[in-house]
Amino acid sequence: MLQCVVRCTRAALAEPAGWVSHRRLNAGLKREDVVALPVATYAAAPQQAPAGCAICLSDFSDGEKIRVLPACGHRFHVVCVDTWLLSHCSCPTCRRRLSPLGAEAPLEMAIAP
Repeated sequence: MLQCVVRCTRAALAEPAGWVSHRRLNAGLKREDVVALPVATYAAAPQQAPAGCAICLSDFSDGEKIRVLPACGHRFHVVCVDTWLLSHCSCPTCRRRLSPLGAEAPLEMAIAP
């Protein structure tokens, strides 16, 4: 953990404008943008293994409300994914970026040399 703190501190001191813009880019969505994402009612398909939420690792139950992310189609319990999206701007499974304006784009990852 200490290494992470030192690395972030060095990045912030070496290039403060880049560090701030990177932090803003990866910040969570606004509550009204999260609530605007589609909600569906789960119905298990016959002869198929039950699907589940990748956040809490629980299976979905018939009739349960789930949120479907438009960028990738991944499904989660509404409470689980809403909590995640308030502090992250991407899908918890594939990390695809969710734009507040609906223009989703893949999350670019910077690789340090």
